[in-house]
Amino acid sequence: MSTAITTIILQVTSSVFKENEFIPEKYTCEKENINPPIEIKDIPENCKSLALIVDDPDAPGTRPFVHWVMWNIDPATQLISENTSPGIQGINGESKNEYKGPCPKFGKEHHYHFKVFALDTMLDIPNNSGKELLEDAMKDHIIARGGLIGLYGKV
Repeated sequence: MSTAITTIILQVTSSVFKENEFIPEKYTCEKENINPPIEIKDIPENCKSLALIVDDPDAPGTRPFVHWVMWNIDPATQLISENTSPGIQGINGESKNEYKGPCPKFGKEHHYHFKVFALDTMLDIPNNSGKELLEDAMKDHIIARGGLIGLYGKV
């Protein structure tokens, strides 16, 4: 087991929205409900796999609503293309192994955190794992991390 080093920052961007800007409706429950493209740069050479968590801390309840979890993404993947899943998808907040687009009730906009982790290992966890199991499995293996926040709200 390695010691976690998290001072390395991954650049996480999208060609369809910028940091703290609105996610296009196409990627929400209002329209196609597919994942937006996510670009990842500055992946360390010693990275063995990438992991992704997308959640909404503004959702009602005690925990953020989980929209997507995925791990064992090849570190050569610098682009998660629209409507693709280049890794093992775990369960989201609806207990489904898929991306769930933003879908808040009417009211204020929510913040959607796209968090990417570079790991020094491949993970051996079942595909019915959720965010908590993924976080636990990768906690001592994170060598870099980065994120992107997108907004969405119904009016």
